[in-house]
Amino acid sequence: MTDLLGDADDGPAVAVAGRALTRADLFGRAAAVAAEIAGARAVAVRADASAGTVAAVVGGLLAGVPVVPVPPDAGPVEREHILRDSGATLLLAARGAGEGADLPLVPLDDLPPADPPAARPDPDATALVLYTSGTTGAPKGVLLSRRALAAGIDALAEAWDWTPGDVLVHGLPLFHVHGLVLGVLGALRVGSPLVHTGRPRPEAYARAAAEDGGSLFFGVPTVWSRLAADPGAAAALRSARLLVSGSAALPVPVFGRIAELTGHRPVERYGMTETLITVSARADGERRPGRVGRPLPGVATRLAAEDGAPVPHDGETPGELHVRTPTLFDGYLNRPDATAAAFTPDGWFRTGDIAVVEPDGTHRIVGRASTDLIKSGGYRIGAGEIEDVLLAHPAVREAAVVGAPHPDLGEQVAAYVVADGVGEAEVAAFAAERLTAHKRPRVVRLVESLPRNAMGKVVKSRLG
Repeated sequence: MTDLLGDADDGPAVAVAGRALTRADLFGRAAAVAAEIAGARAVAVRADASAGTVAAVVGGLLAGVPVVPVPPDAGPVEREHILRDSGATLLLAARGAGEGADLPLVPLDDLPPADPPAARPDPDATALVLYTSGTTGAPKGVLLSRRALAAGIDALAEAWDWTPGDVLVHGLPLFHVHGLVLGVLGALRVGSPLVHTGRPRPEAYARAAAEDGGSLFFGVPTVWSRLAADPGAAAALRSARLLVSGSAALPVPVFGRIAELTGHRPVERYGMTETLITVSARADGERRPGRVGRPLPGVATRLAAEDGAPVPHDGETPGELHVRTPTLFDGYLNRPDATAAAFTPDGWFRTGDIAVVEPDGTHRIVGRASTDLIKSGGYRIGAGEIEDVLLAHPAVREAAVVGAPHPDLGEQVAAYVVADGVGEAEVAAFAAERLTAHKRPRVVRLVESLPRNAMGKVVKSRLG
């Protein structure tokens, strides 16, 4: 297939939160978007769970204009950073939904019909700019090309036996790789219908299995945890073909319970915004709890010790996971130093994750090289970004953010704050006004001081 999106025909395309569009309808709406934004430097999309978001993203891809998905619940500081840093010149959103953004609005409700662009964009052109949290500072814009997206989707389609005969079901956010790249563009490229449930509730997944013929289900561990706690809904997924879990490690007990209730051992996979999905279990292969499978076609991996020395693939010795892949990003927008630091001198991408590789090539992710990346409900959250927001409060003198164990989310964001004359609730509210919902501290603790080592660095392992 030569183009990322494939051909526009009248087959089934997407249903989002009950709004269904045939493929022809979708591409017609997308063509109208493309006509409005032609020649723009980049466009931001308020990426709520709607058919309008899908049409806006596809329209940007048709026009060859980089698309910048913006979380619909982003706080003003984060939203302004994304819009300013990305260089977006237009905001695509439903009328009335673009308030607070200092950009011209292209309303998605009433665009006039248009013909799709005749020319196909360059495969090496930037398709998406996805913002991801590192361990320090504000989110960075990850540049993903059309070629990388196509290579990633094709590798997964082969590994998961994903065909036009599947019906994909998920309720994941449309501003991340999992929900947008895999969960929307993947369905469009493969040619399979998509049912987006709006929110990933167990009853919605069960209904999609029973009424829509859902065969391929995507979820983060929190989704599968909630399904495991709802035996009736989980049993409805026995009719499915494949259940896929990603974005964070699936707890072993949840893996076992899902297998028991649905008759399916979940497929786990591993990736990052910068690399897309690089390692996965296969539809026709062994699926073991706690393992994320083997490298996908075209992907090479290695383990390195702290001094850079190679680590054996013996199933026991951990090392930092490095990757080489055709799905790799083209760098961080406006951050050449960060881009350079992300690679080894011999050109491998440093994932920052610690892994163990077994002799047969099976990978197990065992943790982070840093303690500052929190995995909550399938999201990867940088502690540094939240700390910066907390420190912006005039009464806050010091702040440290960690991931605290949570039975449903895996980890929850917990903040330890040294402040004068302010209460925990006020600090939490201050952060909530400035951060996307999943990044907001669920726990705020006022403390007299933060534990530090002899060098003055906060020792986060002593918090809690």
